Amino acid sequence: MARADDGESIDRPLVVDCALEHREYQRQLAEAALTDHTLVCLPTGLGKTAVSLLVTAERLAGDVVNKSLLLAPTKPLVTQHAEFYRAALDIADDEVVVYTGETRPDDRADLWTGARVVVATPEVVENDLVGSRVDLTDVVHCTFDECHRATGDYAYNYIAERYHDEARDPLVTGMSASPGDDEEAILTVCSNLGLRQVEVMTDEDADVAEYTHRTDVQWERVELPESVVEIRDALNEVIRERLTELKELGVTSTTRPDVSEREIQKIQGKLRELMDSDQSEGYEGMSYLAEVRKLRTAVTYAETQSVESLRRYFERQKQAARASGASKADQRMVSDPKVREAVRKAEAYDDLHPKFRRAREHFETRKFVGQSDTEGSDGMTQTRQQETLEAFRDGEFEVLVSTSVAEEGLDVPEVDLVLFYEPVPTAIRAIQRKGRTGRQTEGAVTVLLAEDTRDEAYFWKARRDQKRMREELRSLKSVADRIEAAMHEQSGIDAFAAADPPTGPSRDGEPAGGTGETTGDDGVPPETGGEDATDLQPSGSDGAPTSSGPARETAAGATESDDGDGQAGLDAFAGGDGSGETGEGGKAPGGDGGAADSEAIDGDSGATDGEDGESGTVPTPGGDDAVEVVVDQRELDAPIAKDLSRRDGLETRLETLAVGDYVLSDRVVVERKTVADFLDTLTGDDERSLFEQAKDATRYYARPVVVLEGADLYEQRNVHPNAIQGALASLTVDFGASVLRTTDADETAALIEAIATREQEESDRTVSVHGEKSSKTLAEQQEYVVASVAEVGPVTAQSLLAELGSVEAVVTADADELQTAEGVGEVTAQRIREVVGSDYDG
Repeated sequence: MARADDGESIDRPLVVDCALEHREYQRQLAEAALTDHTLVCLPTGLGKTAVSLLVTAERLAGDVVNKSLLLAPTKPLVTQHAEFYRAALDIADDEVVVYTGETRPDDRADLWTGARVVVATPEVVENDLVGSRVDLTDVVHCTFDECHRATGDYAYNYIAERYHDEARDPLVTGMSASPGDDEEAILTVCSNLGLRQVEVMTDEDADVAEYTHRTDVQWERVELPESVVEIRDALNEVIRERLTELKELGVTSTTRPDVSEREIQKIQGKLRELMDSDQSEGYEGMSYLAEVRKLRTAVTYAETQSVESLRRYFERQKQAARASGASKADQRMVSDPKVREAVRKAEAYDDLHPKFRRAREHFETRKFVGQSDTEGSDGMTQTRQQETLEAFRDGEFEVLVSTSVAEEGLDVPEVDLVLFYEPVPTAIRAIQRKGRTGRQTEGAVTVLLAEDTRDEAYFWKARRDQKRMREELRSLKSVADRIEAAMHEQSGIDAFAAADPPTGPSRDGEPAGGTGETTGDDGVPPETGGEDATDLQPSGSDGAPTSSGPARETAAGATESDDGDGQAGLDAFAGGDGSGETGEGGKAPGGDGGAADSEAIDGDSGATDGEDGESGTVPTPGGDDAVEVVVDQRELDAPIAKDLSRRDGLETRLETLAVGDYVLSDRVVVERKTVADFLDTLTGDDERSLFEQAKDATRYYARPVVVLEGADLYEQRNVHPNAIQGALASLTVDFGASVLRTTDADETAALIEAIATREQEESDRTVSVHGEKSSKTLAEQQEYVVASVAEVGPVTAQSLLAELGSVEAVVTADADELQTAEGVGEVTAQRIREVVGSDYDG
């Protein structure tokens, strides 16, 4: 952030003298943002955070002790903002609180109470609101940084809803350099956050231009080795064959392996129509389509990431195909001769992707990643992240190799070159990435692009979208009134803004922030395909890589995977031996870079931080007479807890429950299972059996309830109806549980509220959490061990133990002996022998 060491500085309440340089455009934006809930659009590097700080300072000034909340999507960005606020705001440092999932829940509640400024990741605030740990009443300014994320189910949306509803005097500021690809997307963000006016500055504004610096973009094309092309072509041939099958079913007219995502969505829609009509062709075609998606993911790994990532991907697919209840698509794909040949060639390939070689033509590097809990991927703690950034800023090393955790907002003014391992398919992410350079002086961006691959499609799409977004931002100033009128017409916004919009004086101007960028036409690479390539999209639900590397100085961008594979890994850049061996996987990017493709890297739910059942002492909106529902923190992935927390007269509390998912009184506990979860129990894919859970619930609560949520109980899996009915009967007769059906999460929430209200208001019962998971008997432990061997499941485990007598006998038996057990065929027996008898290769 720019200080006012040599120029005019800001003079206003709560702003430290000479902490901020006076910039007229920042002053104007802050003045506007003080008058109403405002979307502030400003190019990267021009001090959006300073605008927010000026608004915060004005709102906190005075005798009444209020709070300000600043939300940012990643921990490094949270830390950066907190340091800026401590330096520029004239309040005690310990009153500016960093609030993340690394902080214990009890400590978070105490920190919140004593803070004047809370800088936090949104997932943690969302969870603490659901758990009634924090109170938004006294928050007079709430800033949503990188507010373009406020789409779908992202935590920003829930927090904004609660804030507008609960704050005594709310004021919202949304900040982004790239609020949306078009007017409709911008309206969505504004609607979700309750914003009612739009303020835009571009690098063409006179007040802004003097602080911007040009960023030159170069695209370097790399050619795939012939052996990689052979692998890709073999996989593409299988895709062509599967599309031919779909063509014969009449749901598509194309057999091109580079089929667009748009066409795949159309195919899926036609297949669903067949399934709705109970035609077997629909189910058959959906299986082929699932295989096409998986193979497209594999092709993208080979083309744009690395052969190492392809090998890891297929290893996971082979494991899935061996598992109990494996899909036909998985089994058919891994057994296809052409796929097996491609895998064989991949295993024989011992070189790096040519992008790695191009990227490593630089200097000494150090990696920078998010906190990842994925298998095989070691994340970085918040402390390590901060130490690494400080060392980078201080010049202790020249190149930072990072995942997308560094993509948004991080301010390292000295960076003069950013190198991306791949293009990204969305304008928002491309703009955010390029904003890491050109902040104090002219900067450069280099993007590596593999020839004749999906990289080129992403390049053309992002380039087109960036051009449209630039035009949208320029025109946004002229159509702001129309957007504001549209926002005021939406009843949801009017409901948010029940109170009069805040008003208040705003003095001087403001500062901070490095310097911006102008990108021109992005430097088109010569002969990189044509407009037809823009139809190629990420492979959607299957998660084909779309890119996710990000910011660094003269460095290559690597990606980080939700599942521990992908590129050869960040360590490959950091002085490795070139073998491609890695301790960290590449990212299997997918989608547009919203919450789904980044949270595994930098998401911060706070639900894995050892919450131990204590809920803090913050008063809750429900009051003393509110109906209380205790929610297991692991249920936060479902929307039910958030739904319940919104309901009048109902208070939610988060704990780590030993028994059940929801406690509704001293005698009623609810175990919630989706239809898929329930069927996993029957096929042995669930880690802990529903019957074990029901046993614990019956042991500690007089009235256990099992809620079975979802439709198609008998159609969703290849499970015999007798097995389903037998399981339901056992829950009721053997365990005394009431089994209730709901169609969806909304209906489940309504049912939970109804039971809790009946128990606590009509029966005058109190909520009491008790119980612990029961220890397994010796027989249950033996069944558990055998069931885990080759994932045969509990039923087969019981059969093997009954026939062979002990765990030792099972693991030492040969294939013929294993087949003497009921339900064990040749395939299962060979699978068991493979797991038990193969050498370990960790």
